[in-house]
Amino acid sequence: MKKRRIDWWLVAILILAAFLYGWNIWEATSANDYYTAAITSMIQSFHNFWYGAFDPAGFITVDKPPVALWFMAISAKIFGVHGWSVVLPSILFGIGSVALLYAMIKPYFGPWSARLAALVMTLTPIVVADSRTNNMDATLVFFLLLAGYLLLKAVDRQKAWMVVVSFGLIGVAFNIKMLQAFMILPAMFFFYWIASRQNWKKKILTLVMATAALAGLTLAWPVAVDSTAASERPYVGSSQTNSMMELAFGYNGTERLLGQTTGTGGAFPGMGSKSKESTTGGMPAAGGTGAEATAKPQMGGTPPSGFKGSGKAPTNGQGPTGQKPPSGTRPSGTPMNGATESTANKAKAGTPPSGAAGMKKPSGKMGGGMGGGNNAFSIGTAGPLRILQSDLGPQISWLLPAALIGIISAYAYFYDRKRQWYQTNRQQQHIWYWVAWLVPVAGFFSVAGFFHPYYTIMLAPPIAALVGIGLVTMFKQFKQQLTRWTAWLLPITLVVTVGLQAWYVSMSYTWQMWLVIVAGIVALGILFAGRKGKGKLGVIAALVAMLAAPAWWSLTPTLAGESAGIPYAGPALLQQGGQSGGIGSGTVDSGLLSYVTKHQGDAEYLFATSDASTAAPYIIKTGKAVMAIGGFNGTDPAITLKQFKALVKAGKLKYFYDSGKSGNSAIVKWVEKNGKKISSSKYSSTKQTQANGMQGGFGGVSQGTLYQLK
Repeated sequence: MKKRRIDWWLVAILILAAFLYGWNIWEATSANDYYTAAITSMIQSFHNFWYGAFDPAGFITVDKPPVALWFMAISAKIFGVHGWSVVLPSILFGIGSVALLYAMIKPYFGPWSARLAALVMTLTPIVVADSRTNNMDATLVFFLLLAGYLLLKAVDRQKAWMVVVSFGLIGVAFNIKMLQAFMILPAMFFFYWIASRQNWKKKILTLVMATAALAGLTLAWPVAVDSTAASERPYVGSSQTNSMMELAFGYNGTERLLGQTTGTGGAFPGMGSKSKESTTGGMPAAGGTGAEATAKPQMGGTPPSGFKGSGKAPTNGQGPTGQKPPSGTRPSGTPMNGATESTANKAKAGTPPSGAAGMKKPSGKMGGGMGGGNNAFSIGTAGPLRILQSDLGPQISWLLPAALIGIISAYAYFYDRKRQWYQTNRQQQHIWYWVAWLVPVAGFFSVAGFFHPYYTIMLAPPIAALVGIGLVTMFKQFKQQLTRWTAWLLPITLVVTVGLQAWYVSMSYTWQMWLVIVAGIVALGILFAGRKGKGKLGVIAALVAMLAAPAWWSLTPTLAGESAGIPYAGPALLQQGGQSGGIGSGTVDSGLLSYVTKHQGDAEYLFATSDASTAAPYIIKTGKAVMAIGGFNGTDPAITLKQFKALVKAGKLKYFYDSGKSGNSAIVKWVEKNGKKISSSKYSSTKQTQANGMQGGFGGVSQGTLYQLK
């Protein structure tokens, strides 16, 4: 038997990943409360588990498929619903992704390329931030890497069934975050075609079977949902026609590319802008992933027509003739953690920690770079350099120059002069795999109009792989005569990478950027001084110079105990003390909760409200059903006025809490006209608590209005 040795360098990197992704995660409170509310509901019944129901009554789903949530729900079922327990699967998948990347590179490029790739992946700021939340992205990346790993093994072993399984895993990944999973399909098709040693007929047959597996596993769950009578399942959150397929190819599909609000054809302000300064234009400052903080004006669509006695979702009928679909307006924006808008804007500007020497004061600009603060819609100016710009760059692009130059270095290093220029050897084929992953994904982010900065975790694996492969070949080429052009690739990489990093650092700090520049100059000098010797000191100096700044950015979510709905990394987190919670304040008004609980009686719902951001903390706190009549931000046509009245008449719903956020205006107007307004003195509380029972710190009394329905 082949003797296996433990790579202690890899063990150290995995321990580092576990620390960065897991340390301080007990500060997560409710994590992204939109998804934590769903997890609270999912562990109460298999019905809710299967559909990914947002509320315990199974009225509406979250706006993503449930596969990632299934893992979180299992964790919560074992350990109870806590911030750390719902985040635990993301932590484990984040660590697993580092290990998979190592395993994909070592057999073809050696242990040091694999170690460097794993280290770069570990120290990518947005990877750390995403792995510390209960969003879907860390889970998605793990399954994409697992699919790639099996494909690489399938080609080596000439196993067609492994190719089929690898493509099938992309279908599973689709049911984690829908079309985002398909971004790497060009790389998989291309790699198999150029790397497989089968004849072209067998290649085509294998790819046909693989595509069939992909299609089958992609569509199995969405078709099962859409084929189920609407009265027997929750309404599909964030869809306009109660269809999972519409959600996949509309809201989570073409609208991402076009930057549209659902059904309007209008672009989001500040997204895909031609101007250099991003603005939110009244859009929400933050929201859960998935909980996309979108402002989708209420549009027509086939509204649900009725409920069964079980209190499950309405059927998808038309409702009474001539009845207009519920109307709604774009929400004005709900800053994260319940802060006021002015407070949220200050946070976006990147206010440094008090007493933090050298940190810049806020510029006052909205979305002033993700290096300094968080803005859910700050994605820069559309164009080929967008991912290098100040909004996205500090999250993902610290080592992008090293990756791009690494492609040139590695391809030249493994070039075989005995082959024709169009023929590739094994190492070049694997380089093409990572390039084919990098280019389409970077292309999407360069032109797309609707995404959040943390989606750029999709770029982390190819960047890390190409940096690990390229740096090793550059170090070897640097030992050659300086008359060879390849010998200059390492110094050029060091200069360009450090220069870009100094710019990113300057967005949050003043004089510290000079430390980055000086470190680069010193490393460059040591490189050339030790070029004729072994040069180990030069290699170490170059790595330290290029990894120090991104390592600090990666450390900030860990130090701050961050687990946010819109995850990001940067020094601003140290001032804000991390960002916990997903789409709303994450707080519960204890007086309001006490009042509605006392008077709930045998009603199925504790109360109804317009949107999920208001409902989520109460679901987490009590485990009881709170109806978000308009889904995530109040604008889904999930229930008609007629159906709402029927619930009230049947005694299933006694209270409506108007939080002041936009939503189904027809229902809100009816409530205001026919409901009994409860005096705030009867339920107001000077105490607001986090959904998990911790003191909220926002204080004050409820700002909404409670109505008793009759």
